[in-house]
Amino acid sequence: MTAALALGAGGSAHAAERAAQRSAATGYVALGDSYSSGVGAGSYYANSGDCKRSAKSYPALWAAAHTPSSFAFTACSGARTGDVLSAQLGPLGASTGLVSISVGGNDAGFADTMTTCVFNSDSVCLDRIQQARTYIAGTLPGQLDKVYSAISAKAPAARVVVIGYPRFYHLGGGCLGGLSEKKRAAINAAADHIDTVIAKRAADHGFAYADINATFTGHEICSGKPWLNSVTLPVDESYHPNADGQSGGYLPVFTSAA
Repeated sequence: MTAALALGAGGSAHAAERAAQRSAATGYVALGDSYSSGVGAGSYYANSGDCKRSAKSYPALWAAAHTPSSFAFTACSGARTGDVLSAQLGPLGASTGLVSISVGGNDAGFADTMTTCVFNSDSVCLDRIQQARTYIAGTLPGQLDKVYSAISAKAPAARVVVIGYPRFYHLGGGCLGGLSEKKRAAINAAADHIDTVIAKRAADHGFAYADINATFTGHEICSGKPWLNSVTLPVDESYHPNADGQSGGYLPVFTSAA
């Protein structure tokens, strides 16, 4: 009985210590790729260089509205899982209470896939999409596990919110030119595929998953009021959320999950 009471007391003390750590952890760190840095939204911070971190991105908007004790914005255009591991995790620590991250699309060859589909036939496009989906199913889960495990190790008290990717196209919409409907449907299906994989890996690590598609429905490319750029200049801003997509699509979903 005495031993049991001692174990119980020890467990209660440990739980109280963990609760205190979480209460003290109030900093926010925004990790990930261009969908988190805000490429496509404009108003880029001059000191962010090619990472193109935007004042209109959902991390910057959330930080401005909630004034965390600290805000580290390391998300970067073009980032893959390896880039997050090697260059973005520095600000994480015991004081980190919230982390956001979107990553995986560049690992799967997002930019090359879209370029292939824009300039080639349906069959060539669908073949490239299938290559991406093979990577998403077979290799990406392990790459995500490495990133998620590293985040947990460096910021054990943090709530981690993993952000998904939106479907690009409103099928049967108002686009008269551009990609065929077959290409658009296949691209949407690939977006659903990567989101499913990301959501599963996030759940297995105890992280929250933010599904973006609910807010983006009706605002895809070929809709009446798209929150995603189609082909645009600069070309790296193509197929990325615009400022409305960040504030109306990403921000409310992240806020709910955070």
